[in-house]
Order: sequence, then C-alpha cells, then structure tokens
Amino acid sequence: MKSSDAAAVNTGKGRFVLLICCFLLAVTGILSRAVYLHVINAPFLLKQGDARAIRQEIIPAHRGTIMDKHGAALAVSTPLKSIWINPKELLLHRDEVNNEGLWRNIAVSCGIPPEKFRQLILRHRNKEFLYVKRRMAPDKAVLITSKYDTGVYSRVEYGRFYPASEVAAHVVGLTDIDDNGQEGLELAYNEWLAGEPGVKRVVKNLHGRHVKDLSLLKHAQPGNDLQLSIDMRVQHIAYRELAAAVNKHHADSAYLTILDVETGEVLAMVNQPAFNPNNRTHIKPTLLRNRVVTDLIEPGSIVKPFTVAAALDSGKFTRDTLVNTRPIRLNRKRIEDTHYYGIIDVEKILTKSSNVGAAKLALSVGAEKLSQYFSIMGLGQTTSSGFPGERSGTLPVHMTWKDIEIATMSYGYGLSVTTLQLAHAYATLAGGGIRYPVSLLKLDKKPVGERVMDERTANNVVSMLETVVSSKGTASRAQVPGYRIAGKTGTVHQLVSGRYAEDKYRSLFAGIAPASNPKVVMVVVVNNPRGEEYYGGFVAAPIFSNIMKQVLPLLNIKPDKAQLRLTELKKLDEVVL
Repeated sequence: MKSSDAAAVNTGKGRFVLLICCFLLAVTGILSRAVYLHVINAPFLLKQGDARAIRQEIIPAHRGTIMDKHGAALAVSTPLKSIWINPKELLLHRDEVNNEGLWRNIAVSCGIPPEKFRQLILRHRNKEFLYVKRRMAPDKAVLITSKYDTGVYSRVEYGRFYPASEVAAHVVGLTDIDDNGQEGLELAYNEWLAGEPGVKRVVKNLHGRHVKDLSLLKHAQPGNDLQLSIDMRVQHIAYRELAAAVNKHHADSAYLTILDVETGEVLAMVNQPAFNPNNRTHIKPTLLRNRVVTDLIEPGSIVKPFTVAAALDSGKFTRDTLVNTRPIRLNRKRIEDTHYYGIIDVEKILTKSSNVGAAKLALSVGAEKLSQYFSIMGLGQTTSSGFPGERSGTLPVHMTWKDIEIATMSYGYGLSVTTLQLAHAYATLAGGGIRYPVSLLKLDKKPVGERVMDERTANNVVSMLETVVSSKGTASRAQVPGYRIAGKTGTVHQLVSGRYAEDKYRSLFAGIAPASNPKVVMVVVVNNPRGEEYYGGFVAAPIFSNIMKQVLPLLNIKPDKAQLRLTELKKLDEVVL
C-alpha cells in the first residue's frame, strides 16, 4: 500500500471517530438535559407550568332574598354574565383595527360605539382585565364570547331583580352594579344579605379560557334571607290608591304608612312618585328618597289629640269641660278658627278642629307639660326603625316660652316630625297608651310594650276622634262602611324660602281602624294638591277610606255591625239555655 493511501485511510478513521465522539457528546448532553429537566429541576418546572395554566377563580355568592311577611319575594338574585376583555391581548390585533375587524365586531356585539371601544382599549393598554358589559343574560354572553378565540371572556355574577318593582321600591331599596346595598333595607341590612364568595382552582389554556375545575378551596356562602313586616297585599292597595289620588289632585307628591297597633309592625309604606329599581335609566336621585322617614313636616292639627290628652291628664279638663273659642291675640298675633264655634266642650275642639280651643288648653297646661307630652309620644325623635336616613325632627325647647309659641305648638306649628313618627304616636294612642317599637321586620312574637299614657285618657281621646269622622266633623269622608273609624285631619301651609306660602298646602289625615277595637293606624300626607280641594278632610281622608275599605276585610277584621250582631246572638243563646 502506498503511503498516500495509508494516510487517506487514517484520515477517514479519524473523522469517523470524531463524528462518533460528537454524536456521543450530543446524546450525553441531551440525556443530561433530560435528567436535569425531568428529575433535578422537575418541581420548579411543574410549578412554573402550573403558574401559567392553573388559576384560582372566585365563585360568586348570591345575595339573600328579601320577602314580605307572607313569603312573597321582593328582591331576588339571579345568575347573569358579564363580558370582560384583556386589552393586552387585543392590542396584538392592531392590524385589524384599520380594517374595522376584530375590535369593531366586539364593540358591536357588546353594544358599544366602535370608536369608544378603541379608545377604551388604548387607554387601558397595560391592563389585563376590563369590564365592557355587565349583567347580561347568560345565553347572550355565551353567544358573544364564542365568536372570539382570544381577548374576550365572560364571568358569572349575580344581579338583583325586584318582582314588586315600583310598589315596594322605597322600602326595599336597591343595590349597585356590584350588588352592594345602596338604598332602603338593601343598604340597612347589607352585611346580613351579602354572601361570601368561594374559591376554586381551575385549569385555563393559553388564551385564558376555562378548561376544567381542579379543586374547591372554599365554599361560597349565600347571604341570609330577610323577611319584612310589609304585607304586599296591603302595599299594593295603598300604592294604587295613593297614585290615583296624586293624579286626581295634581299633587307634587304623597306618602303614607300603615302600622299594626298590636305589634308596631309596618304593614305598608308607600311613596308617590315612585321609581322602578329594575330600570335605572331615568331614575332621578330625588325619587329615591323615602319621604315617610326622611321628610320633616309641620304636622298641623294632626297633633291636637295629643294636646287634648295632655289637658285631660293634667286633671284640669274632662271631655265635657267648656271652652270659649272666641278669637284671641297673643304677642300681636291673632288666633282664630275658620268659623266661630262659640263656647264648646273639649270633645268638640277635636270635632271641629278648633285652633283657639287647642291653644287655650295648651296655655292652661303649660309649655313644659305639653312639650314633655309630645316627647313621650315619640314626636321629635327617631322611631329606631333602622331605616337609613331616618330623621328625628325637632321639638321646640326654650328657656322662656312666649304664649304664641305654646299656642302654635298646640295645633302643630313650630315643630317638625316625620310621617312615621306620627303613625307611631297614633298607634300608641290606639293601643291604649302602650308604645311598641316600630319594626320593618316580621316579628315572631308580640313585643314588650311600654306604657306612656294613661289607658283611660287614651281611650277617651280615641272615642272623641270618632266624632271627627262623623257627619259633624272635618273627616266625614274618611268613613268606612261597617266600621267605626277615629281620626284627625290636618291642613298646613307649606314653608317656601322660610315663609308660609299662601297658595301651597299640605293635606294630612291620621286614622285608627276600627275605633271599637283598634288594629291598624294610617297616616296620609299629600303635598301641594293643585285642585280646588286642599283641606285634609277633602284630599287625605278619602284616601284613608278607599284603602281601608279593602284592607280591613283583607286582614280578617270583622265589621262592627257584625260584631254587635254576634254579641246579640250570644246573649239570646244564654237566655234560651
């Protein structure tokens, strides 16, 4: 073999050996890397992989249901879906914007102007989560998200629905977009109603789509239910009749409340105008106010029964004591009645609603006694109902009292109260002088009351108030066929810029039914009726009558005539036996 051939063979062998060595080194490197990745560094890599695919996801909890005293739903939570986007992902599709592609389609699907949607993405370019459409029907949300592979997602949320709509809106209130209470009892009992979200571990793909659930870390705890004292049967009747009266008299607003005399429970609380909590497009902030507990008013003649009660309790007067109602002048102000009634007894002071008579009783009793009496009846202080924004009002307190101040307070001027306070005071009067706490929640048992008025005095005043609803009184239109009714009208000038307006009135009526065995009280307030009639006896009293005609039979309260007939039959049975 030539030397040149031998050199060539040796060179070939060397190259082969070098190739084998390189191959072995490559295999060794691969095996070493595999061992490193799958054995030595496996926990770290698994952790990193899980961090990119496994997420913790919130499980929404539904809010507790609000019900009336019979279990009818007033506020319920229903599952909805909200559309959200990942702006960072959508920015990867910039080229599609010029062609009005992906971004435009998403915007149109969600009902957003395309240009506004574009600005929204650019303004939040550094975010990975942004809501674009809240609380949609689940099927509609799925239809939208299914069209897009990336950047557009949905999540389950609970939305509040109010079956009673406007009828109970001012009592129940409403929640915001995040299901937190904002008004009414939704706000007052927000912590009680709100649920506690749960947490679960899930697997998501590279596009952030849910793949599967892995484990439950924390159960979602639903909110607690809330049962109110409101009777929706009564609430519906009151709402309908009040709305009709506002329309008839072209009034600015009106409101009323009905209380159970024996428990202090609120059976109805209605406002006009109202609002629809299910459609908030045109809701004005002024409509959200529950005027029964937030608006302060001068009660006018509605408080005269308490002036009379103070006079009776003083021992200076009986219902038959005569009082001269000739006009009087106090501190250069003349006090007179719409008609001159001459010398009348205390009962007729209520029957005819005599300001002069009430003033003379108050001047005899004295300011301190009268003010204390109004205070123990709950006027000028909150009822502790727990309703958000409830106001206390004011009772005048002076070191020295002018006679005119005593006189005007006796017939309801110079003090401010809420409608709920008035109803509470009348419930105390109707209950024989025992005051029960006001409750907006259904009570499991009768509460313990506090005696604040002599029973004989209370019963006497209720009896006298029956004459007000008679044909001889100012509230004959409050009569309810078959039932004895007691009540008192009120008509006051409204304050406008610190002065009493001559052409703006507030019409009031407070009623007790039935007077023979009081079960419910009701106070009606109508603001600025613009028709020919504006007196409480013509505007507010008929509202009471129209409502009670329907409510008393509904509550199984027997007519007085039927009760008398039943008593006669029992006596006849005893004679026969």
